Amino acid sequence: MEQVALDLGIELIFSEKGVPRGRGKIERFFRSVNELFLQDIPGYAPKGYQAEAMLSLPVFEQQFRTWLLSDYQHRVHSETKCKPASRWEAGGFVPRMPDSTERLDLLLLTVAKTRRVQQDGIRFQNYRYIDTTLAAYVKEDVLIRYDPADLAEIHVFYQDRFLCRAICQELAGQTVSLKEIEKARSERRKQVRAGLTTRAAVVEHFLAVHQEEIPASPVQGSKPETVGQPRLKGYINE
Repeated sequence: MEQVALDLGIELIFSEKGVPRGRGKIERFFRSVNELFLQDIPGYAPKGYQAEAMLSLPVFEQQFRTWLLSDYQHRVHSETKCKPASRWEAGGFVPRMPDSTERLDLLLLTVAKTRRVQQDGIRFQNYRYIDTTLAAYVKEDVLIRYDPADLAEIHVFYQDRFLCRAICQELAGQTVSLKEIEKARSERRKQVRAGLTTRAAVVEHFLAVHQEEIPASPVQGSKPETVGQPRLKGYINE
């Protein structure tokens, strides 16, 4: 949770245990859920009582969603005298959201590790993860994020930028051929050469312009003559 808040620019302020006054809004909502929804659900047991569960988790989730969106959000509040949905829309609050699905993956997959890309991919937990994109980042340190319940693929980030989804052929049943990897490496080499050629041309142009601005320096060993002053003769023993 701390990592998600940090990525979204949110400051976490925790309340003290046993002091519900520090979280009054959410405590009041829990009370509304308890009084308006839970008490009518089969298998509900107040505090201090026991009852057998009657609903599965998917059924309970569906009933809660229906009550929240169809009943609670459109019930006129006794103090504000308006519906919660209308009050929310009138406030104009826009929550901070990830700017892409890759960014969302970065937030949801909370397990992060640092690995170095090798010639044969990324080694992690005795598995090898490969993707054609990794061919251009050999010997580079990357950040991987993964779901502990599904190790078939990992999400790879380079310098805080989503790079690719690398797969483990043993777990995912997918394959990446050697020809695809060699093609990716060849394209990466072409991109690097093109970038170096462009930078070299810029440097040469800069040096040429700089040399034109520098005046010609006098010949080494000769002293500049002072204009308008006669040269003095010196004695042999000086």
